[in-house]
Amino acid sequence: MLKRIDRGRGHSYLIDGKPADGVTTLISDGLPKPALINWAANTTAAYAVDNWDTLTELTPSKRLDRLKKCRYEQLDEAGRRGTEVHALAEKLSHGEEVDVPDALAGHVESAVAFLDEWQPQMLLTETVVASRKWGYAGTCDGVLRLPDGRVAIYDYKTSRSGIFGEVALQLGAYANADVYLDGDQEKRLADLNIGLGLAVWIRGDGYSVYEVDLDSGFRIFTHVAYVARQMKNSRERLISQELAPEAVA
Repeated sequence: MLKRIDRGRGHSYLIDGKPADGVTTLISDGLPKPALINWAANTTAAYAVDNWDTLTELTPSKRLDRLKKCRYEQLDEAGRRGTEVHALAEKLSHGEEVDVPDALAGHVESAVAFLDEWQPQMLLTETVVASRKWGYAGTCDGVLRLPDGRVAIYDYKTSRSGIFGEVALQLGAYANADVYLDGDQEKRLADLNIGLGLAVWIRGDGYSVYEVDLDSGFRIFTHVAYVARQMKNSRERLISQELAPEAVA
């Protein structure tokens, strides 16, 4: 049986009682992100410049500690914004009324515009999926049917930088899962006849929709997942204990 376990701000998955790798974790662990390294350096430098006077009042060790933490605060803020927008968008997709924080008004208006203009029929929202064959699980934003009858698996993105290629890996993995949870019941994902992947970029000033190559995304995902799994505990598996001179004599 497939199960998602929520733990505070995190979560994990079980397939038939055994831990399953999360889709986003596999992508994060197996795919280098040089842009994220540059972002972290630039964010820390910008914080130092903007808060120079405050930092000079701290001891060197506390100043260093403050600089180490600043980029994570921005990530947390972006994560909270994304989570809130996702939750509000899900309620809107079901026709529910929502109280919108002023800071998210633009994003919610953009989500409403997407729903009004594209007229999707929401088949699933915030749905747990899993592949027993490949040993992974994840939670997709949902599955919708377009007015022309096509069924799409979709993902909302709220980052300032837009849509990155890795969303194809994410949606490709979700679309190729074996099962999804409907309440507590497992159902075959193939029965939904998903034929399209959509990435919906929700911004404060509008929205954009992009088609995602699910087949290519899934092929790349399987390679990335392999790398992620191989690198787990790689030192213990791939590197021997220290050799004595006589061992190579």
